[in-house]
Amino acid sequence: MRKNIKITAAAAATAALSFGLSACGTSSDPASKSETGANADTSKALVVAASPTPHADILNFVKKNLADKEGLKLEVKEFTDYVLPNTATQNGQVDANFFQHKPYLDDFNAKQKTTIVPVVNVHLEPLGLYSNKVKGLKDIKAGQTIAVPNDTTNGGRALQLLAENGLITLKDGVGTSAKLSDITDKKGLEFKELEAATVPRALNDVDAAVINGNYAIEAKLKPGKDSIALEKAEGNPYANFLAVKEGNEKDPRVEKLAKLLNSDEVKKFIEDTYQGSIVPAFGAPAKS
Repeated sequence: MRKNIKITAAAAATAALSFGLSACGTSSDPASKSETGANADTSKALVVAASPTPHADILNFVKKNLADKEGLKLEVKEFTDYVLPNTATQNGQVDANFFQHKPYLDDFNAKQKTTIVPVVNVHLEPLGLYSNKVKGLKDIKAGQTIAVPNDTTNGGRALQLLAENGLITLKDGVGTSAKLSDITDKKGLEFKELEAATVPRALNDVDAAVINGNYAIEAKLKPGKDSIALEKAEGNPYANFLAVKEGNEKDPRVEKLAKLLNSDEVKKFIEDTYQGSIVPAFGAPAKS
């Protein structure tokens, strides 16, 4: 049984509100004197917000097997949506997060006026097309319905996957910011936009669905085996990374965790555990 803390969206929102109210205190409040970045108190646990799978699983592997050797105290808090991990990082409720890719973060920062920055790439979760009703791409016909994520970046990413596999045609140059309105030829297909986390539960209600890698795994799907179309890893910009509020990149605890997340031990854990459904994305730190 996991010992890390699982936070529902409602509970996290309440906690974030409580933190926001307490953060409005005077300069004599202890919270207002907290040190960050290179001056952070390294005796305190580094609190990291993460999606349950695979992010929290990877962090818990680090916590159990590697952190003590580096003198790192690590606390993992699970969030089940794509908004609260960033807001909690921005307001200081957590120290870092691990759940997202660069296109999503860029869109989030622009819309929410947050200052979250990537630290180091860890893994790639290929987006896939799944179905409980058809066996392959050739079986998808006009009149059928495909579910796609409704957030800006993953929705555009889903449409690109469909276009690359000949199911739709998109306007030239729309890239991963594509919207349903950018489809120039639906080829008779209908589309249902849903929150990314809920798409797997819609599989029985639609003919096919584009599902994020982490949510596919949570739904007991094996991307490498069960998908009827899967993103290519080569040149893919959607590596998931450790992220912090700008200014905290040099926190010694963050630097230790970044090093461990790019270790040979974590690489082997990802490869052995996910068998190609999730792949390591180690290399140079992600650029902000």
